Amino acid sequence: MNDKPEKFIDENGLRLDGRQIDEIRPMTIKIGVLSRADGSCYMEWGNNKILVAVYGPRELHPRRLQKSDSALIRYRYNMAAFSVEDRIRPGPSRRSTEISKVSREAFEPVVMTNLYPSAVIDVFAEVLQADAGTRTAAINAASIALADAGIPMKSLVAACAVGKVDGKLVLDLNKPEDNYGQADLPIAMTQDGEITLLQMDGNLTQEEFKQALEMCKKGCLQILEMQKEALKGKFGEDAAIEVPEDIDEEIDIEVMVECDIGESEDEDLEEADVSGESGEDEDSEDTEAEEEDHEVIEEEFVDLVEEETADEEEITEGSEIREQ
Repeated sequence: MNDKPEKFIDENGLRLDGRQIDEIRPMTIKIGVLSRADGSCYMEWGNNKILVAVYGPRELHPRRLQKSDSALIRYRYNMAAFSVEDRIRPGPSRRSTEISKVSREAFEPVVMTNLYPSAVIDVFAEVLQADAGTRTAAINAASIALADAGIPMKSLVAACAVGKVDGKLVLDLNKPEDNYGQADLPIAMTQDGEITLLQMDGNLTQEEFKQALEMCKKGCLQILEMQKEALKGKFGEDAAIEVPEDIDEEIDIEVMVECDIGESEDEDLEEADVSGESGEDEDSEDTEAEEEDHEVIEEEFVDLVEEETADEEEITEGSEIREQ
C-alpha cells in the first residue's frame, strides 16, 4: 500500500501539517531529567521524542585509547525498537553507527577537549519515538545536555534539515516529506554560522543548495534561541557571564589558567620568603643564645682555673714553710 500523498503543499502554500515552507515544528525542552547523569535533556520536536545523557569528563578505559593532550568524545545514537511503527531490531546498525560518527564530529570543533587530557566525554542519544529528523533532534538535545553537564564549549550547536518536495524547498521535514521527498539536507552549525555537519541525500541545483543553506541557517538560529531560553530557565540570568561589548579580543582560557598558576606560584614564593625571613630571625636568636651560653661557660671555666691556681699556691707556700 502506497501512503504517498498526492500533494505536499496545497494552493495556499501550506504543508500537510499546516506549517509554512520555512517554519519549524514545535519544540519542547526539559533539562536535568536524569539524576545520575552529569547532564541530560529530553526533547520533543514534532512527534520526535529524544532522551540524551552525558557522562564525564571521566577517566577513559582502556588506557590505550587515552589522548595525552585532549579528551575523547564518544557519541552513541540509538533508536529504540519501539520508536517506529514497524518494530526494528535492537542494537547497533550501519545507520546508527554512521549517525553516531557524524554527530560526534559535529561536536569536536566546539567542545574544549584540550582542558581534559586523557579523559572521555560520553554522549548517549536515545530515540524513543521517531518522526523524521532524528539525527538533528538528537544533536540539538545533546548540545543542551553538554551545557547542563558544565562542559566548556565555544558555542552551542543547533541542527536542522531542509528538503525538497513538489519541486519546492521546505524547512524541517516531517515523516511523509522525509520518506517521499526529492532531497534531504541536514546541517548543524554554531551561533557564528560555522557548519559542523552537512550531509545530503538526493539532488539539488547550485541555486537550490544556496537557498537551502540560508533556510537552514534561519532555522538553526531559531533553535539556538530556544536552547538558550531553556538553559536560562534552569540556571537563571545570573548564571550567565557578561562580557563588556567594548572588548574585542578573544579570551584564551589556557593563558588564564597559566596566569592563575603564575599567581599561585608567586604567592608560594612570597610565603617561602616570609618563612625564610622568620627562619633567619630564629637562627639569629639561636646563635645569640648559643654565644651567651659560651660566654657563661668560659667565665665559669676561668673562675674554676683561678681557684685551682690559688689552691696550688697555698699548698706550695705551706710546704716551703715546713721545710724551713
